[in-house]
Amino acid sequence: MDNSTLLITIPLDKKLLDKIRAVSPGLEILHYPGIDSATIPAAALERTDILYTGRTLFDPELLPSLKWIQFHYAGIDYANDHPMLQKDIPFCTASGAAAPQMAEFALMAMLALGRRLPVALADQKEQSWAERRFDRFKPQELRFSTVGLVGYGSVAREIARILKPMGTEILSVKNDLMELDEKGFIFAGTGDPHAEFPKRIYPPEAVASMSSLCDYLVLTAPLTSKSRGMIGEQVFNKMKPSSYLIDISRGGILDHSALIEALNAGKIAGALLDVFPVEPLPENSPLWSHEKIILTPHIAWFSESYHEQSISILIENLHRHFEGRPLLNMYDPQKEY
Repeated sequence: MDNSTLLITIPLDKKLLDKIRAVSPGLEILHYPGIDSATIPAAALERTDILYTGRTLFDPELLPSLKWIQFHYAGIDYANDHPMLQKDIPFCTASGAAAPQMAEFALMAMLALGRRLPVALADQKEQSWAERRFDRFKPQELRFSTVGLVGYGSVAREIARILKPMGTEILSVKNDLMELDEKGFIFAGTGDPHAEFPKRIYPPEAVASMSSLCDYLVLTAPLTSKSRGMIGEQVFNKMKPSSYLIDISRGGILDHSALIEALNAGKIAGALLDVFPVEPLPENSPLWSHEKIILTPHIAWFSESYHEQSISILIENLHRHFEGRPLLNMYDPQKEY
C-alpha cells in the first residue's frame, strides 16, 4: 500500500482526526490548524501530497509533492484565481456536506415568509393584536405552492425531497440537462439522485419563464461568470406579486438593486437573504431596513456537525485515493464549480 502525507489546516478534534487516520495505515497526518500558512514548517509542506484546507492557500512551489486538494467548503469561488488552482492536479469541493441543514433552512424560510412571521414579530413588539387578522396573515401554503429551485445540485435536491411529501409542485433550473443524475457526494437516504422530483427542469436561459410559475424561488446555484447577476430585473418582471425569493446560494447571483426595486413596486411579496456580495453586510446597506426582507448572516450552511459532515467527503476521497478510484466532487474549471 502506498504511503501518503495529508496536511490538514482546519481545526479538528482528536475524534475526527482518528477517523481520518483509520482510513489507512499508510496515511500520515500533519495537523496545522489556522489561516496563516507561514506558520507551517517548510519540511511539512515539502512532504505533503494531499491537502485538506479551507481558506489557507499556498504558493504552489512550496508543495512540490502535492497530488490533490480537498476543500472544506462547497463554494470555492474565493480561490478561483489562486495559483494553487492553476496546477494540473485534481481539487475537490465539499459539495453536499451542508445539504441537510441548508434544506432545513430553506424550509424554515419558506414557512416564515409564507406564514407572515415577520409581520407577527412586528405586531408582538408593538403589543398589537391585528385587526382583520385573517387578511393580514393570509398564508401562502406550501401544499398548494410551486417552488422553483435555481440550481439542482445537492442542496436543491434535498429541498425537493423534503417538499415532495407536502404536496408542493417542484420546478428547477439546471445547467446541464443532458446529465440529470447526481454525480457528487450525497448522504445516504437524502436528496434526489436521479432528478425524479421536479415536474420540469429548465435550462438557465429560461429562469425567468420558470419564475413566472413559482410561489417561491429558491437560489442554490454556484457563483460563476455565467450565474453572476442572473436573478435581476428580467426575472422580477415575470414573478407573481404574491411570490417570495430565498437566497442561500452565493453573494453575487442576485442583483440587490433590482430586488429592492421589485419589492418597492410590489412585483414580489418578500425575500429572505442569507448571502451577500460583501460580507459582513455594510451598515449603510438599504437591505437592513427594508420591511419586506429578512436578513441572516450567511448561516444556512452551518451546523454543529458540519466538520464531521465535511470530513465524510474527505474520508470517502481518501479511500478512493488508496484504491485508485476517481475522486468525488472534482472541480471543473470549465463549469467553475
